[in-house]
Amino acid sequence: MTTDLNTLLTALYVKIDDYLAGRPRWGRPPKLTDAELITLAVAQALLGFTSEARWLRFVPDHLPGAFPDLPGQSGYNRRLRAALPLVKEVMRLLAADTDLWTDAVWVVDSTPVECARSRPTVKRSELAGWAGYGYCRSHSRWFWGLRLHLVCTPAGLPVCWALADPKLDERQVLIAICDHEPRLLADRPGLLIIADKGYVSRELDHFLAERGVRLIRPSYRNRTPHPGEPLLKAVRQLIESVNDTLKGQLDLEQHGGRTIEGVGVRIAQRLLALTAAIWHNRATGQPVTRSLTAYDH
Repeated sequence: MTTDLNTLLTALYVKIDDYLAGRPRWGRPPKLTDAELITLAVAQALLGFTSEARWLRFVPDHLPGAFPDLPGQSGYNRRLRAALPLVKEVMRLLAADTDLWTDAVWVVDSTPVECARSRPTVKRSELAGWAGYGYCRSHSRWFWGLRLHLVCTPAGLPVCWALADPKLDERQVLIAICDHEPRLLADRPGLLIIADKGYVSRELDHFLAERGVRLIRPSYRNRTPHPGEPLLKAVRQLIESVNDTLKGQLDLEQHGGRTIEGVGVRIAQRLLALTAAIWHNRATGQPVTRSLTAYDH
């Protein structure tokens, strides 16, 4: 365990514990507090443990005394799934505590989240009806699962996200995301959203224009290019690199979820880990905002 990771986890625990202080709770208090649970989940994601059983065996030897009352695997899994709303709250808490939160430029894209490969698994999966078959153009492959629709700042800070059937239109999902939290748009006058060609839509343009938001994406070959369009490619690659961080360093596609709640909290867990790293890097003045290198070993 690195000193940097210990520092991040300590700061994160204090931040969450202060946030939850005084919040009423009914029933017998758990031995592992909510603040400890969320901190433990972030550490698991940063260190790349996709198996909860292996993670709970690892903690006592490598974080001695930090989490004295660890639950068993089933208890940890149950607590984590129930904590999905809290994970989302903490993600927003950390994001809003950075100077990046008010950025007036967003980048949006979607990426596959595979949930099964074999036909028998697909047929008996509890995700049937939510997950489905989709095509990934960037990797030229079909997959069964969901799509993660992610809106982030150019620095990679997640702003909002959604998991959806891969057959759903990206443009409709973006409208739903914006409609779900209208204050996100209202609090950012002159907001600019950068996307790829998949977001070309008069309906989407009209929806955003009514809310004072401008959407920029590459033009089709038979259309006149927008001014400054050659610069879009470099900006759009930013969110590609964010997706690469989620998949390459935070094991997004090895989530292991088998239920709606299980997949949801495991994706949120990884997004929270990324948000926590960015939050800590900004607070400590690190030169690379989205770097996880100091925390992944």
